[in-house]
Amino acid sequence: MTPLFTAVAIVLALGLASVVGWLMNRRSGVLKTVTAPGKTDGDELDTTELGLSSTGPTIVHFSAVWCGPCAGVRRVVDQICADLDTVAHVEIDMDANPAAARRLSVLSLPTTFIFDADGQLRYRTAGVPKAADLRSALEPLLA
Repeated sequence: MTPLFTAVAIVLALGLASVVGWLMNRRSGVLKTVTAPGKTDGDELDTTELGLSSTGPTIVHFSAVWCGPCAGVRRVVDQICADLDTVAHVEIDMDANPAAARRLSVLSLPTTFIFDADGQLRYRTAGVPKAADLRSALEPLLA
């Protein structure tokens, strides 16, 4: 192979890898509405052990000591909770509580959930959510 052919192949491979990476990460941190609040696979979701607030919405986020992006979620959620004082925050270590992670179908870290005051699951996201997205999801639940 000639050096020019090798250089072109490397550039094309890097370009393809960049496009694939962008496509995979563009939905990271985007809040998704849960279509059937409080239900998973047709069964009632048991949230009694999650420590949800009964006076307002609760943000539950799964993390682990080894998870770098989880610190970003913690900063965003702490900022939101400081601004909206009726919003509670529960952080669950996935390594310490794998049963809760299985119950909520947590497949990657960080994963964040928003529950309303009645304990109904309303939103979920994988990745680091934007503060504005969390705020806009929480504001209707505060009324």
